[in-house]
Amino acid sequence: MNGFIGEFFGTLILILLGTGTGAGINLKKSYATGSDWTFVSIAWGMAVTMGVYVAGMLGSDGHLNPAVTIGFAAFGFFPWANVLPYLAGQFLGAFVGAAIAIAQFYPHFKATPNEAAGNSVGIFATRPAIKSPLFNFISEVVATWAFIFILLNMGDFTQGLKPFIVGVLIMTIGMGLGSTTGFAINPARDWSPRLAYTILPVPNKSSAEWNYAWVPMFGPLLGGLLAAGLQAWIK
Repeated sequence: MNGFIGEFFGTLILILLGTGTGAGINLKKSYATGSDWTFVSIAWGMAVTMGVYVAGMLGSDGHLNPAVTIGFAAFGFFPWANVLPYLAGQFLGAFVGAAIAIAQFYPHFKATPNEAAGNSVGIFATRPAIKSPLFNFISEVVATWAFIFILLNMGDFTQGLKPFIVGVLIMTIGMGLGSTTGFAINPARDWSPRLAYTILPVPNKSSAEWNYAWVPMFGPLLGGLLAAGLQAWIK
């Protein structure tokens, strides 16, 4: 199915583990409650690693990210014929992964009464540390540009230990550039879990903050295009 299955299950694993991390550190009565930014960056990095391994074994290139797929396709690094199946797999897989995380942590959502106590959309989607839309957008562009430019210089990143290196890359991006906006660097990683939080019966949920959602959609897409364009120009 032109990579749909691999992207679906790979992104599902990425988001299940990633949003599970968000739930674990924010919700009440979890053993991980209160863990720090280093923990978050490592966990998301390893979530990407596991997702790439699954995607690669199931026949896709392990993009797990529309900014990768669209950026690669726009400059000839990936066939346009496969773009729609990849995007469908990424957005659907991310939604299902978030839905499973909701079920996993359901008692903890019930035990966390409101946003002030930690029950917020930030478990599933990104929020800026300082709300400044222009600079939040620039942060997502820069972080995604760095991520995808490095990725383009790694070759086939589904093989051998390279998925682990991709995870280390995500950790590094998170620690170095991600503390401003939560480093979405991936529209599917943000929008599908945000939608799951919006429409599924999450106990005690607060606003899904869709007024911010344009930043983690269009910032990563522009960053991916800039990275792939630079790579094409250099080569």
